[in-house]
Amino acid sequence: MVFALLLLALLAISILFNMSHFAGRFVHSRGKLTRSVGPKLEEVLTEDNEVANKIAVVEVSGIITSRAMDQGGFSRVDLIKAELKRAEEDDKVKAVILKVDSPGGEVLASDEIYREIADFQAKASKPVIASMGNLAASGGYYVSAPCRWIVANDLTITGSIGVILHSWNYRELMSKVGLRPETYKSGKFKDMLSGERNPEEIPAEEREMVQALIDETYAKFKKVVAAGRKQAHDKNKDNKDKNDQGRELNADWEKYADGRVLSGTEAHNLGFVDQLGNFADAVKRAKTIAGISDANLIEYQQRIDLSDILRLFGQSGQNQGRVVKVDLGMDTPKLQAGQLYFLSPTFTH
Repeated sequence: MVFALLLLALLAISILFNMSHFAGRFVHSRGKLTRSVGPKLEEVLTEDNEVANKIAVVEVSGIITSRAMDQGGFSRVDLIKAELKRAEEDDKVKAVILKVDSPGGEVLASDEIYREIADFQAKASKPVIASMGNLAASGGYYVSAPCRWIVANDLTITGSIGVILHSWNYRELMSKVGLRPETYKSGKFKDMLSGERNPEEIPAEEREMVQALIDETYAKFKKVVAAGRKQAHDKNKDNKDKNDQGRELNADWEKYADGRVLSGTEAHNLGFVDQLGNFADAVKRAKTIAGISDANLIEYQQRIDLSDILRLFGQSGQNQGRVVKVDLGMDTPKLQAGQLYFLSPTFTH
C-alpha cells in the first residue's frame, strides 16, 4: 500500500509538472490566448566552462528528410528551425556550431535547412560554423555551404555535389509472370517515370524534360555553393592573420562538382572547406569569430510532456497490426521514386 501511494504521489507530481509545461505553450497575442507550435526544446549543458556566454550545437545527422521523425509529427527541418530560433532569442548564445554527419537527402528539406541557416546569420548576426564528421556529402554539404566557416577532418567524406532521381523499370519482370498494364491517361506525359513501360516506349521528349529538371536543380546546388563560399570569404578576408581568412573556391572548382566524393584534404585544397580539424577546432574557431574568450556548450533536446504521452496512447489503439523491424546496424535511406535527392552515390544502391 505504501508503494502504491508513493506511485500515485509521483504520478500526481508528474501530471502537475507536465500540465505547467503544457500551459506554458499558450501565449497571449493581441489580447487573445494562442497556442505556441513547434517542437518543445530543453536546453542541456554539455560543457560547463563557468561563463555566461554560450555556443549552441545543432546536429544534422542521418538522411535529411522532411518526413516526421517522431510521434509529435515534427521533421528534422522543424527541429533545426526551432533550435535556431532559440539560439537567436538567447542573447547569451554568441555562435552556433552545425555538427554535420549526413550523406544528404531530399532536395527540398536540404534547401529549407540551408535557408534557415542563411536567414539566422542575417537576422541574428551570429556566426554558424560547420563541423563535418565522418560524412558531409551532397545534401550534407549543401546545408554547410551558407556557414561562415567550415571545418572538416582530413578523412571526412564530403563533396558529392550533384542531384539524383531514382526509379525502377520492372516491365520485363511483369512480362515474365504474364502481367500487362492497362493505362488510361489524360496527357502524353501523365505516366512519366512509370516503371511499367518498355524502355523503347519512353518518348525522347520525356527523357529530355527529366534531365532538364535535374540540370535546373544541379545549377541551383552550384549557385548555393558559390554564393555561400563567396559570402563567407568576403566576411573573413579582412582578418589580419592569413589563417583566419578562410579558403576561397578554386577557379576550376566546378570541374570537381560532378558528383564525385572528396576527402577533407581535397575539399580544403579546392576551397570547399576553410580548415582541417575536429570538433574542438570548430569550437575554437566559433569563439574567435564571435570575439569571445570562452563559452559554455549547449544543445537543445526535444522534450516530451503529458500531451505527447496522451497522443501516444491514442495512436496505440489505431495501430492494430504489429511491425517487425530488423536492425542492420545502420539506417538505410528510403528513396521514393520520382523524388529528387542531394545524396551521396554510396547510399543510392
